[in-house]
Amino acid sequence: MLPKIGIVTISDRASQGVYADASGPAIEAALRDYLATPCAFERRVVADERDGIAATLRELAAAGCCLVCTTGGTGPAERDVTPEAIAGVCHKELPGFGEQMRAASLRAGVPTAILSRQTAAILGRTLVVTLPGKPASIRVCLDAVFPAIPYCIDLLGGPRLDGNPAVVQVFRPEPK
Repeated sequence: MLPKIGIVTISDRASQGVYADASGPAIEAALRDYLATPCAFERRVVADERDGIAATLRELAAAGCCLVCTTGGTGPAERDVTPEAIAGVCHKELPGFGEQMRAASLRAGVPTAILSRQTAAILGRTLVVTLPGKPASIRVCLDAVFPAIPYCIDLLGGPRLDGNPAVVQVFRPEPK
């Protein structure tokens, strides 16, 4: 059975069909580039509603996703509630992910990265990583944190995800 990865686009307008989701496909394309391990992808599009986001995260974790990447809802606007939804369902926060993503965005010349509330957290045995809603920023942020993702999933007892060495260098400590 292939490892499962969930992708959740959080957008009122995309969930209503006002425009097509471009962020979810951008995450999947980046992960397919980074991963040498074949994976099954589960994509969802939900409104900027705390309860709906939380329910979707619980559903994907219960379905066996070892990783869930969200996109959108991490800014300071009133409707941006992704970090609150994550805090409500996850039991352990990993703030270093958000720190790295904001730093990478600032280095890439995005002065508004300081407004982002991106983070990562653990829901059961699932790593949840929040990404920006702008498709062009997704790879900047994933580039910054992906090297640590497979090892984090190892530590959670998840499936082994190997990186594509031509694209990314995954960190795993040397066996003792």
